[in-house]
This record gives sequence, C-alpha cells and structure tokens, in this order.
Amino acid sequence: MNKVGDVFQIIAWDETPYCKNEDGSKQSHAKISQTYRGTIEGTSELQYLMSYQSSSSAVFVGMETIQGSIKGKPGSFILRHNGIFENGVACSDFTIISNSGKGELAGIEGSGSFRSGENGQAHYELTSNV
Repeated sequence: MNKVGDVFQIIAWDETPYCKNEDGSKQSHAKISQTYRGTIEGTSELQYLMSYQSSSSAVFVGMETIQGSIKGKPGSFILRHNGIFENGVACSDFTIISNSGKGELAGIEGSGSFRSGENGQAHYELTSNV
C-alpha cells in the first residue's frame, strides 16, 4: 500500500526531440533529476525515450539510477520504467534490475509504480526485499 509520504520531486527536466513528424507526433529523449522522500530517501538520475502520438499522449521507457537509502540501508540501484502519459498525467510501472544493487542494497529485488501529481511531484509505491 502506498504511504502518504512516498513522493518524488522532479528537480530538472531536459527533453530533446530526435524525430518530428508532419502530423505533430514525435520521439524524444529526456534527462531528469529527482529527489525521493519516504520509503526511498535520496536522489536519482533518469533517462526516458518517449514517443508522442499527440501533444497530450505518449508512451515511454526509461532507466533510473537511484542513490540513497531504504530503511536506513545506503546504496544504489537501477529501475527499468515502462509508462504512459495522457492528458497531463504520467504513470509508470517499474522493476528493479537484477544485480544492480550496490552498497547495503546489494541483492535488492522488487517492483513498483508511480502516478504523477502537480508541480512535478508524484506518488510512488515500491515493494522490495529490503
């Protein structure tokens, strides 16, 4: 169950189209920095590849490296994202990549999801073996 305090905040977003089509659809690459609060305490660097079918609809995949702690255990790990963006709301399911954990998070496994809110903030849910 998602705890009220499990949120991340986007602190930087740099998106560059690499393919634009006459109908307004496009593909882009985004580099994002975030801070986490709650189950995860820390920061992350994330890169998305995005395919917009219109200005209000896209699908995206990404890799996110999180540096921080879970339940007081410091380290890092990588998430693989698979998401959608529709009418201003982004949602993603993510999986912790096997063998990506470092430090006291070595061996971490799990998955989760997020749903964006307002002002670059989103609520996330993470289930892990930590």
